[in-house]
Amino acid sequence: MTGAAAWAIVAAAGQGRRMDADKPKQYLPLAGATVLEHAIRPLWADSRISAVVVVLAPGDEFWPTLPMADAPRVHTTLGGDTRQQSVLNGLVALEGRAKPDDWILVHDGARPCLGVEELDTLIAAVENDRIGGLLAVPLADTLKRADAGGLRSEVTLDRKALWCAQTPQMFRHQLLRTALEQSLSNGVQFTDEAAAVEALGHRPRLVHGSSRNLKITHREDLLLAEALLRSAGGK
Repeated sequence: MTGAAAWAIVAAAGQGRRMDADKPKQYLPLAGATVLEHAIRPLWADSRISAVVVVLAPGDEFWPTLPMADAPRVHTTLGGDTRQQSVLNGLVALEGRAKPDDWILVHDGARPCLGVEELDTLIAAVENDRIGGLLAVPLADTLKRADAGGLRSEVTLDRKALWCAQTPQMFRHQLLRTALEQSLSNGVQFTDEAAAVEALGHRPRLVHGSSRNLKITHREDLLLAEALLRSAGGK
């Protein structure tokens, strides 16, 4: 990577209550490891990334049991009440190491199927971009807006300009920190880092990703992720 170092932050402080499991979804078993370990590995294995900071929930009792917990270049910090605060805590953990113009790649701990190809594509597309960007895929399905009752379709939306955001999302260290600090100061909650950067008036670059890079939300997602990882040789 030209002219700047790169660091990764993996957001893994969520509880995943929709899974109705006995542990957070990032620690559920998947293809011989856990969801979280699969999410970390592509970033950890990339020599362009100086270190990976995994943001954990306070009192997390599962992380210390993983082989990945002792891996070199993998560090941890505690998350906050929101994703924004958790990612900001990850940035704070890099103080003294990451420079203002260094790149930060923020990835979801519940996205276990990130491919090397997608990571390479993101870095190549964004490393010379003034703002930064994110993996995303154009919306393929017809999009409906429900009525006030939430049970009936009210209108069909034009999908031509709509994309489904994924991670990693890649921004300069100082820009991302400013965006997150300002959103927290304003009391505005965002569900991804790009939204906080957009709120500063910037337009992040959309980098065509892959539908394989799914996020584990429901139990059936584990079955699909298992098949994807097995087909890719991820055992």
